Amino acid sequence: MSNKILIVEDETKLSEVMTLYLRKEHYDVTCVSDGKSAEDIINCDTFDLVILDIMLPGKDGWALLRKIKVLGNTPVILTTARGEEDDRIFGLELGADDYMVKPISMKELVLRVKLRINSRITKNKSLKFDNLTILEESHEVLQDNQLVNLTPKEFDLLLFLSKNTGQVFSREQLLSSVWGYDFIGDSRTIDTHIKKLREKLKFCEEHLITVWGVGYKLVVSGE
Repeated sequence: MSNKILIVEDETKLSEVMTLYLRKEHYDVTCVSDGKSAEDIINCDTFDLVILDIMLPGKDGWALLRKIKVLGNTPVILTTARGEEDDRIFGLELGADDYMVKPISMKELVLRVKLRINSRITKNKSLKFDNLTILEESHEVLQDNQLVNLTPKEFDLLLFLSKNTGQVFSREQLLSSVWGYDFIGDSRTIDTHIKKLREKLKFCEEHLITVWGVGYKLVVSGE
């Protein structure tokens, strides 16, 4: 599956050239030209990297950068015609991963994109099952490449079962391993979280199995 890149750039010619170079490297590229369109698309889709112009109609790049970083850990390369040190520092403080001043070298852009995406893949250990991807470091779950919102404990439970596929765990074992030995509560907490995972993830609906009288296990192909 190709890595997905979102370009947010109101200069049509520049956007077209960036798209051309990145598609030559087999990236899946989406382009928008204003801040409002960018906000709409990042609210309903996920990307492996965003190339973000600061000066945009509708909503500026600073506001979009904040939004992107609230939603997840997607790398962002800022682009701008302004190269002042204060702007660069401000962007990095807001969470930008890189900063390029126009005019932009396309070869340099492609190199920086590769470095950022490869760095994210290296740092962010992932588990993949069919259409499900679990990103351990960023605590993100993708289904059909779409971000699924899980609570912290739903994520922890899914991650634990995913690392121990084929093994059956009692409710008490799951409480101890995921919630901790000092958890004070009802073992039915596990049933509630299992139900939520099945509702939110088609993979869990099919592969998160109840072993009657014992507990639960996650089964993948070949087990």
